[in-house]
Amino acid sequence: MSAALVLDGATQDEARSMLERCCGASRWVTAMLARRPFGSDERLFTVADTEWARMERGDVLEALTHHPRIGADLEELRMRYGATASWAAAEQAGAGAANETTLLALRDANVRYEARFGHIFVVCATGKTAAEMLALLDARMSHTPDVELAVAAAEQAKITKIRLEKLS
Repeated sequence: MSAALVLDGATQDEARSMLERCCGASRWVTAMLARRPFGSDERLFTVADTEWARMERGDVLEALTHHPRIGADLEELRMRYGATASWAAAEQAGAGAANETTLLALRDANVRYEARFGHIFVVCATGKTAAEMLALLDARMSHTPDVELAVAAAEQAKITKIRLEKLS
């Protein structure tokens, strides 16, 4: 069954829960609920992108708080992000295969990133190694805060689409 049909057939509370697993911005979830039924995955993804483009700074920051740090250990994922832990762990599988040096560098870079930008580093990690994520994090450190928030918002949109696809 398609993701759109799964959401269309769900109760309001079920659909809310599913959408919250895809994106933690409450205003986005509310907007998506108001746009049901979707009818097709193509329309679902178009509406998701349209509504995400309407989100403001606070909405993006709220969505980012629903992500674990890249390279976080599995116990932290389970404790803090129960509903999305298995998805986040699979999305970050490349970090799990990294050597200790890379993981420590990723941890330290995350600390510097958060100090600079005031939010966690978010990247669509699917298919990326820890070294690739570290290189992306390092490259993004040169951004201004506004540019970096826009980049993080674009990464969130990619993650949301992947997670919406998992609803089917």
